[in-house]
Amino acid sequence: MIELRVLAPDDWRAWRRLRLAALAEAPYAFGSRLADWQGDGDREERWRARLGIPGSFNVVAVLHGEPAGLASGVPAGAGVAELISMWVSPTARGHGVGDRLVQAVARWARQAGAGVLRLAVVPGNENAVALYRRNGFRLTGELGDLMPDGVSREHIMAKDLAGACPAPGGATGARRGAS
Repeated sequence: MIELRVLAPDDWRAWRRLRLAALAEAPYAFGSRLADWQGDGDREERWRARLGIPGSFNVVAVLHGEPAGLASGVPAGAGVAELISMWVSPTARGHGVGDRLVQAVARWARQAGAGVLRLAVVPGNENAVALYRRNGFRLTGELGDLMPDGVSREHIMAKDLAGACPAPGGATGARRGAS
């Protein structure tokens, strides 16, 4: 069974644990680097600030009692939200965790009044592209940020939320700390 838990700034330790695991396990998939969040970058106030982005939605998936993935939604302009920090642990892949996280962020975005949900995906991350396509995202042809390698750029995908029906199964717990 997959359980979704919505996090607030006070839950920074749970977010930190999974985010560091994500950056260590899949460094190719993120614009952030593990080193940026370790040492001097590994501070409680920084983790709290990350979870306290105004209007954000931060969720962790738990599979069979174990943390299994994370994702965030953040406002990205009028009528647009962005899916960021998406990751599923290797042991949880293939169990529907990614779908549940994407659907939870899409539901949040729709409820927040967004008509479009965007994301950036690393070129060559075909498993992620397949997950996003399965959930209604399409490549836009736009290029995103430059990756840490200084050469490749993210690819932008988007999903039209207008008229989309909410997916079944929601996150547990009240959403705290978001405006």
